[in-house]
Amino acid sequence: MSKTALLPIADGSEELEAVTIIDVLRRAGTELTIASVADISVTMSRGTKLVADAPIEVCSGNEYDLIVLPGGMPGAEHLRDSRILTEMLKTQAEARRLYAAICASPAIVLASHGLMAGKKGTCYPGLEHSLADSYLEGEDVVADGNCITSRGPGTAMAFALKLAELLEGKENAEKTAQGMLVK
Repeated sequence: MSKTALLPIADGSEELEAVTIIDVLRRAGTELTIASVADISVTMSRGTKLVADAPIEVCSGNEYDLIVLPGGMPGAEHLRDSRILTEMLKTQAEARRLYAAICASPAIVLASHGLMAGKKGTCYPGLEHSLADSYLEGEDVVADGNCITSRGPGTAMAFALKLAELLEGKENAEKTAQGMLVK
């Protein structure tokens, strides 16, 4: 049985991160749902339009093996301000299921809601002060228990492959990387 993941997006989310996560997880066999915290059609940070599978309200109450947040500004702020997403993330953390964020989202979303407390992580350079003692200098991807974080667009592939490994197993993640010619 394949694992399930939820990728929330908002106007201003970083498209390279979102699409890399979507592509890698789906190639690895994860059943992934893209949910918008506002309109179904989203304008990403560089003007790319993405259409979500569902509004976040439809996803509330569903259980996912992973909830993963792309970064981008002001996308991360919109994700942070979603009451429904915040509740889902807190439930995910309390249930010890995987939650992850890249770029601005570890600092803007996770740290803002206390979801980095007691966890080590990383984020986009310049936002590390928001992670305070949690920040690990020079790490591209950090997995601390059920919390996984990464730095930004250039680390999106490594981040997505780590998520695939955690969800679908190391062998599956390696096979997925090989198929995409990732060394």
